[in-house]
Amino acid sequence: MTVYPGSEETNGLWAAGNRDQEQLSFSALLEDSVEDLYENAPCGYLSTLMDGRIAKVNGTLLRWLGYRREELVGHKHFSDLLTIGGRLYHETHFSPLLRMQGEVSGVALELKAADGSRLPVLVTSAVKQDSDGDPLLIRTTLLDARDRRTYERELLRARQEAEHERERLQRLATTLQRTLIPPVLEPVPGMEVAAHYHVASSDEVGGDFYDLFPLAAGRWGFFMGDVRGKGADAAVVTSLARYTLRAAAVSDPVPATVLANLNTALNQQPQEDEPPFCTVIFGLLTPKGNDTGFHVVLAGGGHPPAVLLGADGSAEYVPTPGGQLLGVVQEARFTTAAVDLGPGDTLLLYTDGLTEARTPNAGERLGDEALLSFARALAPTSAHRAVEALTTLLDSFGEGLDDDTALLAMSVPPPG
Repeated sequence: MTVYPGSEETNGLWAAGNRDQEQLSFSALLEDSVEDLYENAPCGYLSTLMDGRIAKVNGTLLRWLGYRREELVGHKHFSDLLTIGGRLYHETHFSPLLRMQGEVSGVALELKAADGSRLPVLVTSAVKQDSDGDPLLIRTTLLDARDRRTYERELLRARQEAEHERERLQRLATTLQRTLIPPVLEPVPGMEVAAHYHVASSDEVGGDFYDLFPLAAGRWGFFMGDVRGKGADAAVVTSLARYTLRAAAVSDPVPATVLANLNTALNQQPQEDEPPFCTVIFGLLTPKGNDTGFHVVLAGGGHPPAVLLGADGSAEYVPTPGGQLLGVVQEARFTTAAVDLGPGDTLLLYTDGLTEARTPNAGERLGDEALLSFARALAPTSAHRAVEALTTLLDSFGEGLDDDTALLAMSVPPPG
C-alpha cells in the first residue's frame, strides 16, 4: 500500500510514532528519576545498621556536610554527626523511642559539618524489618531547617520586642493613671477619709477619677466621676474633668454650678464619632459647729447615687434623680440633695464597675440592691473599714470585675 503525505494513514503513523517515543522517553525518565531521586533529593537520606553505623548516604547530605562518601559509609555512626547536646538526646530519647515505636518523626537536631559549622535539621527515622519482623536497618530523612530556624529566631525576636513594647506601654499607662487620681487624699479635720482604685487592665488607662480638696472658709470639695471608654482619649477627658472641677469649685462652689461649668467645657471639645461624655457626682462639705459633723450638698450628673451608712446601722442611697450626663447636651440638668453627716455616719461614693461586676452566681451582676444589703451589713462603720470590706468584695469577683472601679468613703468618727 502506498501512503501519501497528508493522508489519514500518514497522520496515524506519525501519531503512533510519537506515542512510542513518549513512552520510551517517560520510561527512561522514570528509570533515571528513581535513582536520581535518592541521590539528589531536596532532603538528606541516610541508612544505618541497627548499631548506628552508616551504611548508605545520599549526595544531598554529603554536600550539606562537606564529607566524601567513603569518609562516612562504614566508618561513622549517625550519632557522630550530631552535636554534643544532640548526641545526648539521641542516646537517651531518640534511639530508645525508635526501638520501641519503630518510627520517630520531626525531631529537631543539629549536625556537625566537616568544617565545624552546624546545620539545623528535622529528623525522621523508621526501622525497616524483614519478613519475620526482625529489624534490619534504620532509614532516616533529614530536612534542612536553616530557613525555619531563621524564621523562629525572627519570630522570637519580634515576640521579645512586642513584650518589651507591651511592658513599656504598661508602665506608661500606670504612670498616666497615677496622674489622674490623687496619690494621697488630704486629711479633713474632724473626718476620716479612705479611697481605693481598682485597675481592670494594666494595658489601658481607665476613665474613673475622684478627688478631695480644701476650699475657702473651711469648706471642702469632693467628686467621683467615670469617663466613657478607656485609653488615651479617656485620659484626656479625665484630666480635663478633674482640673475643671477643681477650678470651677474654687470660683463658685455651688455643686450644680460646678457641674454646669464642666458640662460647658466638655461640649466645647472637638467631637468625633461620640461626644466625650462622663458621669460625675460633686459634693460640698461644710463643717457644723461644735464638732457635730458636716453638712453635705451633692449634685449628680448621671452618676450612681452615694450611699449613707448611718451610725444607727441603717444604709440608704442619697439619690439625685434626673441628673444628666455631662458633655452630651449644652443645657444639661443637674439635681442636688443634702445630707448631714453626724458622728458614726459614713458616706460612700463609687463608680459603676462595682455594681456591674459579675458574681459567681451564673454571671449575675451585683446590682444596686445587693450593694445596699452589703452596706447594711457593714453599718455602722468607718471610712477605712468600709473601703477595706469593699476591696475584699472586689477581689472576690476575680475575672467578673472587668471594669475599673473607684471607691471614696468619708466618715465622722464617733465620740471618744
